[in-house]
Amino acid sequence: MRSHYCGHLNESHLDQEVEICGWVHRRRDHGGVIFIDLRDREGLVQVVYDPDTPEIFMTAESVRNEYVLRVKGRVRSRPEGTVNADLPTGQIEILGLELEILNAAETPPFQLDDDDVSEEHRLRYRYIDLRRPEMLERLKFRSEITRTLREYLDEHGFLDIETPMLTKATPEGARDYLVPSRTHSGEFFALPQSPQLFKQLLMMSGMDRYYQIVRCFRDEDLRADRQPEFTQLDIETSFMNEDQIMELMEEMMRHVFAKVMEIPLHNPFPRITYAEAMRRFGSDKPDLRIPLELVDVMDVMKDVEFKVFSGPANDPKGRVAALRLPKGCELTRKEIDDYTKYVGIYGARGLAYIKVNEKDKGREGLQSPILKFLPDETVTAILERTGAEDGDLIFFGADKATVVNEALGALRVKLGHDRGLVERGWKPLWVVDFPMFEWDEKNNRWTALHHPFTSPKEEDIDKLESDPGNCLSRAYDMVLNGTEVGGGSMRIYRANVQELVLRQLGISDEEAQEKFGFLLTALKYGCPPHGGVAFGMDRLVMLMTGAASIREVMAFPKTQTASCLLTQAPSAVSNAQMKELGIRLRKPPEKDQEKQPKVS
Repeated sequence: MRSHYCGHLNESHLDQEVEICGWVHRRRDHGGVIFIDLRDREGLVQVVYDPDTPEIFMTAESVRNEYVLRVKGRVRSRPEGTVNADLPTGQIEILGLELEILNAAETPPFQLDDDDVSEEHRLRYRYIDLRRPEMLERLKFRSEITRTLREYLDEHGFLDIETPMLTKATPEGARDYLVPSRTHSGEFFALPQSPQLFKQLLMMSGMDRYYQIVRCFRDEDLRADRQPEFTQLDIETSFMNEDQIMELMEEMMRHVFAKVMEIPLHNPFPRITYAEAMRRFGSDKPDLRIPLELVDVMDVMKDVEFKVFSGPANDPKGRVAALRLPKGCELTRKEIDDYTKYVGIYGARGLAYIKVNEKDKGREGLQSPILKFLPDETVTAILERTGAEDGDLIFFGADKATVVNEALGALRVKLGHDRGLVERGWKPLWVVDFPMFEWDEKNNRWTALHHPFTSPKEEDIDKLESDPGNCLSRAYDMVLNGTEVGGGSMRIYRANVQELVLRQLGISDEEAQEKFGFLLTALKYGCPPHGGVAFGMDRLVMLMTGAASIREVMAFPKTQTASCLLTQAPSAVSNAQMKELGIRLRKPPEKDQEKQPKVS
């Protein structure tokens, strides 16, 4: 039906007859001449109709925004003074010779150039929203990223292999989405949270290098960079160690940025341990564009009379840290109070500070409600250790280490953005040497920091039973500008080690056989050393396009309540369908007040 895309036409097509199709972006009637801006996925071009062809001109008069047209015309240069330098096709226009209305359109629910449309309205009419040039460009950009990743992995010997969507529920991680089985009454499939076990089985099958761009499902609370269904680039390799895998993945990421965005990334990516990341940044996904760091001051606070500091300083699980903000003395008391409320979100019970007005004057040059509790030698040590200068402000966090890390880590990022300290560009890094386990105080047991199939460091295997809290794993995360875009690890490939880790997680041998028996059996039949990584495609595209959330780079996302406004899913199903599945709904309990009889 067409010879060219609208956005592909340019001066090289002058005097050619072309046929194009698309949507009416705008129609204008200027003194008897009708201009139609016709739009398709590649761009927009101006079509001109004059009254010399009355029948065609009448048709052109009848078109409205978002009508679908087929146009035949001749490409010509725009008249002098009408060139649109902001438009790729702005040097030319098409003199319309024929016009066919392929379909009319009602007035759209919102104008495509309206920036004030609510997200709810946009999601309800997503097919209209996706016509907007910025949304179209994001999805085209995503397609280019995906194609480039596939090309790289294909060239490096990886096989694109699909894994099942209907699988077995797992006891670890987020909640599963369950699918009832009609043929196995009373039993359920689960939608995969990741292809983790299947890709390990592929390594045991001798596939050597596997990848898949795969849909995954997690029934968890949502936020800007989470969705109940999401896409990840899943990768697994045999006979490579973590250094080799990280080097290969670095090269892949540099290749994507260079080809798609023409941006060079650091070579090599810096690597820091989990312990160093938490100590310096309070986060295992630090944004290295922000030049602020946490500084430990526990040792100088142990003997102060102020229990707010000395308590955590003498607690093995506590932490006292300082965060220096250059030129922080410019902050008003209200701004400091607002930051105090902000860290309260992360469990901090307050936010102590010292303003360094004139450092050379000693105590007299400082301003703070806590100075009276700190001896001179402590104050001097804090100033020296933080590198404070005149005009700086020092914030303090004192509590359990987890609270201090979360609160000051979040404050560091917020201050960086609020105070304009975020450097331009891209700062990727690897975080390595994660703890194998973390303690779940609520359930009084160890849980896997990554997942139960992550290998411990060889030198720490003996600690699995004797000292699990100090056992490190062979895990690694790729972080980009403060966002984790990929995570992976070397996997456990010996059955006895896997059984030991599962027992340490409180999974009995019987439960292990029930949940993972197929994996434990497979490990006994010649499993190679293997490891892999998974990249969150939605997060990666969100970062590369500068979008505010992953919903802006997904064609049909869910809302933050995990619903689809376009299709009104989830929805009720018929009694006949539920009966076929052997399912009966239970009504939620009535509210107490509804149970009480009415009093007349």
